[in-house]
Amino acid sequence: MKNEKTLINRRDFIKAGCWGICAMSAPEALSAEPRQERPNLVYVLVDQWRAQATGYAGDPNVKTPNLDRLSKQSVNFQNAVSVCPVCTPHRASLMTGRFPTSTGMFLNDLYLPDKTRCMGEIFQEAGYETAYIGKWHLDGHGRKSYIPPERRQGFKYWKAEECDHDYNNLHYYAGDSQEIRHWEGYAPFAQTQDAQQYLGANDKPFLLMVAYAPPHYPHETAPKQFRDFYPPALIKLPPNVPKSMLKKAQEEACGYYAHCTAIDKCIGDLLETIEESGLARNTIFVFASDHGEMMGSHNVPPFEKQRPWDESICVPFLLRYPAAHGQAGHVIKTPLNTPDIFPTLLSLAGIAIPGSVQGEDLSEVVSGRHIEQDRAALIMSVSPFAGYYKEKEFRGIRTSRYTYARSLQGPWLLYDNQSDPYQMDNLIDKPEHVLLQQKLDKRLWSELKRVGDDFRPAQYYLDKWGYHVDNQGNIPCPEKQQIDKVQSPKPQI
Repeated sequence: MKNEKTLINRRDFIKAGCWGICAMSAPEALSAEPRQERPNLVYVLVDQWRAQATGYAGDPNVKTPNLDRLSKQSVNFQNAVSVCPVCTPHRASLMTGRFPTSTGMFLNDLYLPDKTRCMGEIFQEAGYETAYIGKWHLDGHGRKSYIPPERRQGFKYWKAEECDHDYNNLHYYAGDSQEIRHWEGYAPFAQTQDAQQYLGANDKPFLLMVAYAPPHYPHETAPKQFRDFYPPALIKLPPNVPKSMLKKAQEEACGYYAHCTAIDKCIGDLLETIEESGLARNTIFVFASDHGEMMGSHNVPPFEKQRPWDESICVPFLLRYPAAHGQAGHVIKTPLNTPDIFPTLLSLAGIAIPGSVQGEDLSEVVSGRHIEQDRAALIMSVSPFAGYYKEKEFRGIRTSRYTYARSLQGPWLLYDNQSDPYQMDNLIDKPEHVLLQQKLDKRLWSELKRVGDDFRPAQYYLDKWGYHVDNQGNIPCPEKQQIDKVQSPKPQI
């Protein structure tokens, strides 16, 4: 691997005019013709960042100048949802393009078995260098455990941790060493610097995933310089936060937004390096989140997710790709679900999509070659756990306009998100909406049938996959769960 000097040499090369590339500080710069080789991919995945919490999405509190600028250069999937809004299920679905009920990955702290080929493996087989920096949460052998190369799902460059939220003393493992290390200072800043070094040292096409753990709680650990931007008393919360939850939500939102602004700085630094190193013309850049954060909405305490409301299921998703420059700044209303991301990225990179993938390739929507159509993005809570363990299993769909969900007891929620953006008027069983309810219910069952899920109680799925959970629905001993599970051969592309 090349060192920092490579990055400096490249910058000198650019300044000399040999590439004829200027930094992409405006959407117009995306109009340059891309190079013909396969595109690089930089995928930034953040934890618990809800779709509403950006300046470009209209949040009156948060400061995200770099993301706001990126949104003008990208396609913005306004209705992107997390299929199962919690960490491990989303990440498994992202890596495989499959639904949680198909992989068994519907709880936190599970091991993603080596029987379905994943993103890193397929990009690597297509000739890409692969790198992963940050939170993994797919190994299931313990949150502080070392993850050996054979369990990294095809990622070669490795500076990652299974799961850790001690942001100012965050551990990680590097390469093949079992020595536990810690990022210096606020981890996202140090991880960004490492990613910048990686970006400056690659001549082959590469897939780089940078998985920041904030703005997931603890919120008070955000750098003070960013917390000072957000006095709690000045935080404006949406009308679906009741008065009883207001003070607590404001206090937590202060640190939450501070983490968001700190990560926004990291994204700005990454984009600057991509531009200065001459990679911008042929690099797909994605900013996305694994799930949202309720932050008091609908009387749900801060820290919680796993709910069917937009604060939990809706996530930001920006995709910048120079070849789709005509779409720069375009807002796409077609819903994007987690399993759709993998096949869409493969298609944009010119790589064949494995037959095991259940998600839909939306690359032609990204490029503007396909007329946008409404879709029903499936959402689910298969086996409630942790803060949601006393609540309902559910299945639902999110279209560009409606949210519909049912529990095992029957229809539960129906919102018209166009006329009721804060989802405060549940239309279930109202006579004037009975036909709409029936239509959406039929559509939900159609989606469930497509993925082979007939929506049964949680215990059915726990028994099917051989999981034993504690009295709050959690995997009690990750180090011993799933490790001896029989591995079936990987399907071929």
